[in-house]
Amino acid sequence: MYIDVSKSGKYRRVLLRESYRENGKVKKRTVGNLSDCSNEEIFAIQVALKDAEKLPKILAESKDVKLLCGKSVGAAFVAVDMAEKTGVKEALGNTKDGKLALWQVVARLLEQGSRLSAVRLHEQHALVEAIGIESEFCEDDLYKNLAWLAEHQAEIEDRLFKNFQKKHPNSPVDLFLYDVTSNYFEGQHNELSAFGYNRDGKKQIVIGLLCDKHGHPVSVQVFPGNTCDTKTFKDQIDKIATRFKIDNVTMVGDRGMIKSPQQDDLTSAKFNYITALTNKQISVLEKQGVIQLELFEDKICEIKTEDKRYVLRRNPVRATEIENSRMSKESCLRKLVIGRNKYLQEHSKAKPETALKMVSEKIKKLKCKWLNAEIRSNKLVLICDTEILEDISRFDGCYVITTNLNETRASSDEIHMAYKNLAKVERAFRESKTGHLELRPIHVRTKLSTRGHVFVVMLAYLLRMEFQQIWKQIDTTVEEGLNQLSKLCSVKISKGGHINVERIPSADGRVLELLTKANCSLPETIISRYINVSTRKKLATAT
Repeated sequence: MYIDVSKSGKYRRVLLRESYRENGKVKKRTVGNLSDCSNEEIFAIQVALKDAEKLPKILAESKDVKLLCGKSVGAAFVAVDMAEKTGVKEALGNTKDGKLALWQVVARLLEQGSRLSAVRLHEQHALVEAIGIESEFCEDDLYKNLAWLAEHQAEIEDRLFKNFQKKHPNSPVDLFLYDVTSNYFEGQHNELSAFGYNRDGKKQIVIGLLCDKHGHPVSVQVFPGNTCDTKTFKDQIDKIATRFKIDNVTMVGDRGMIKSPQQDDLTSAKFNYITALTNKQISVLEKQGVIQLELFEDKICEIKTEDKRYVLRRNPVRATEIENSRMSKESCLRKLVIGRNKYLQEHSKAKPETALKMVSEKIKKLKCKWLNAEIRSNKLVLICDTEILEDISRFDGCYVITTNLNETRASSDEIHMAYKNLAKVERAFRESKTGHLELRPIHVRTKLSTRGHVFVVMLAYLLRMEFQQIWKQIDTTVEEGLNQLSKLCSVKISKGGHINVERIPSADGRVLELLTKANCSLPETIISRYINVSTRKKLATAT
């Protein structure tokens, strides 16, 4: 920073300015207008700027100097720095809405909760200074900002995608991963919620996440809760072809996602696909003689037809898991039969037909097709059909991956690995829904607010992925790292009852290690922005 003085006749203009770099070019911006200050005050500021490092010592020697604990700076500044490095900050823009959106993304990363709790984050973290917020706001502004995010989501995602391409020019975008999940609601008033396939019988929304081949989120889309998975797929094809303007790519989707209609849509767009077959489809191929059970081994096997390729494998670990699950279900049913028989023996008026109905419903619920219950001599007997069990267990751990990619585009190992990478999308869902970022409970009702909320979580997950990658080298989780950084607070140096300077202490130990891995250097001093950031709604008082 420096003082810029300009005189014209009897008029004088004094500005506090600073220099910064943007895209390799040196630029300047005005921090404040000091024209009304006296010559003595301006001289004092010039001395302070020139000897900024000596100023705390000078103040410390004064008897009326006090040291006060400031807000947490470590986690806030590091999160904003990561948002800048990943391009999230640039994509959101430097407008008031863009800065409020960044506030929500960082708040979701630091402390998950509603818009109310996001505003109260100001009391603990120096987010105003880290982001550069210049005007007051409350939770109502954050709710409006969710709608702004939803309305500008396509533009923001496009900027993020282009920024990624610029940073990785040698990494061609030729494959996308796509999967869907559902998120249920406790309330009944969300405009997008509907009764779908939720086993809890609650209203829900459907969320589709499109990622690149490395698992980085590219786009997220919210659908009404009664939308079928396959109905969400066409939008992703149009998005890639029209918005991202990419052709000749491969879409990877889970079994049941890319069926014949979706394959036709991909062919029309000149796209390829990689997906898996259901057990029913595998059985059909076996009956047609295309595949044989003997081909399923731990090692990958490939079968080619005129227009498709099939990659076969048996996963012994998964086969054991399925067998153990089946045995566990059978054990549960046998305990139920023993309990019902004991009840029938102790209660002479109890009807075995009622007990049979209860056991039969349990068999149906657990999908144990090889088991059946009968009444014999006024007792329940559980019968196992070995032929059905053998037929069901034949394909335990077996899976078939199919694609229309030719051999010059991808080998069987590459096809297998591409499909396995869908686990990265599933991991994103886990971290976003029930893990660190806590997508639910959703505290909004309108369509735009719901879409904005989900988009905020996606952007926060982008930052989380980067932190996870760099901090795993020092065996630290993202939650542990942010918690450690939150302990680094600024020190306010007060003279005569007024805050004269606010410094950030030098980091050491674990905090320094976290900052070094994140390649982030904190400023030595910060200028506190006394902006009214508070909630209109107050906590309920006990009566």
